[in-house]
Amino acid sequence: MAPLGMLLGMLMTSCFTFCLGHKNLKEFALTNPEESSTKETERKETTAEEELDPTVLEVFHPTHEWQALRPGHAVPAGSHVRLNLQTGAREVKLQDEDKLRNNLKGLKKGKRLDINTNTYTSQDLKSALAKFKEGADMESSKEDKARQAKVKRLFRPIEELKKDFEELNVVIETDMQIMVRLINKFNSSNSSLEEKIAALFDLEYYVHQMDNAQDLLSFGGLQVVINGLNSTEPLLKEYAAFVLGAAFSSNPKVQVEAIEGGALQKLLVVLATEQSLTAKKKVLFALCSLLRHFPYAQQQFLKLGGLHVLRSLVQEKGMEVLAVRVVTLLYDLVTEKMFAEEEAELMRETSPEKLQQYRQVHLLPGLQEQGWCEITAHLLALPEHDAREKVLQTLGALLATCRDRYRQDPQLNRTLVTLQAEYQALAALELQDGEDEGYFWELLGSINSLLKELR
Repeated sequence: MAPLGMLLGMLMTSCFTFCLGHKNLKEFALTNPEESSTKETERKETTAEEELDPTVLEVFHPTHEWQALRPGHAVPAGSHVRLNLQTGAREVKLQDEDKLRNNLKGLKKGKRLDINTNTYTSQDLKSALAKFKEGADMESSKEDKARQAKVKRLFRPIEELKKDFEELNVVIETDMQIMVRLINKFNSSNSSLEEKIAALFDLEYYVHQMDNAQDLLSFGGLQVVINGLNSTEPLLKEYAAFVLGAAFSSNPKVQVEAIEGGALQKLLVVLATEQSLTAKKKVLFALCSLLRHFPYAQQQFLKLGGLHVLRSLVQEKGMEVLAVRVVTLLYDLVTEKMFAEEEAELMRETSPEKLQQYRQVHLLPGLQEQGWCEITAHLLALPEHDAREKVLQTLGALLATCRDRYRQDPQLNRTLVTLQAEYQALAALELQDGEDEGYFWELLGSINSLLKELR
């Protein structure tokens, strides 16, 4: 029994010792996974904070070449920092001396040089952008106000100007008021000859506009100018015709009123009587403006012996310049009627009013009867190329009516042959200069066509 008791006691002692040792081993183990992980995280955060702490940043010394900027480096003031878009790294170098000097001047003036390289959150950027837009709007508003103030300084309201002009006895007039004043001055017996001529000269400027020319009818101004053609003063006749020519041009309403007011008769009388060349130029200009695109006026022109008046004018010595203008007028009237007939045929209109009016204009028979075939042909002897061109055009337009007369005129054939040789040489010179179809080549073509038709 004694040995058994001793064995049992030893066994209990061993168990107690083993349990106590296992407890101490747990308390004093070298590693605990959970606690070790937590301590490692705390250590890294502390290290990162220490790295980002500006008090422990390492100062970077840039050069004039770009160098990569590593985390933890502090950049000296005035350095040039950029983001390399290819590598994604920030790079730094020293600024150029001129830029650095300008930046230092800016600092001295109180401007802030922002070299902060910290990143911003999206909310910071949105807030900054909103402030930027507000600032831009304020700047735009300030600019608008400044511009408006400048305009007010430079320009004044029309009401103030009118008031000032009234105080100075100066009245702002409309075109209508100006024309009334000019007509009154021209028609006044108290106005001198120079004042009347000046009034007509100014009036011609205004009646170029269609509306102003029609307004001239509303207060009887047109009739006053037409009556001016009866003046005994040659200059008044000349300038009155000048005003009428400007008012008639492409203005049917004024043309009708002029015919009813006797303008056509008065113009023909001035052309038929002895006047200066400049006066007859102005009167012929007014006559051409009245006749063009107005078939009724053309009928009246033929009835009043207008072709006879023009023939006498062309044959008058020293009126060669007017002869070319007369031939041009005849060409325009002949082709105008032809175009009206062709237009009606294309539109399949058998009896439009305009065509009926042109059919009552018997211009071509009148030209043949009064010898215009020969008159036009003899004008080819004029030396100017431009005059010859217009005569050739008219000869072509009259060819159907004057063919027999042309063939019986030996002088016309000789003139055409002479001109053919002359223009062949001139066309050859044009060809040498690189002009395939120049001005003289076209004139040569017109001459060749006439010669072909007359053979």
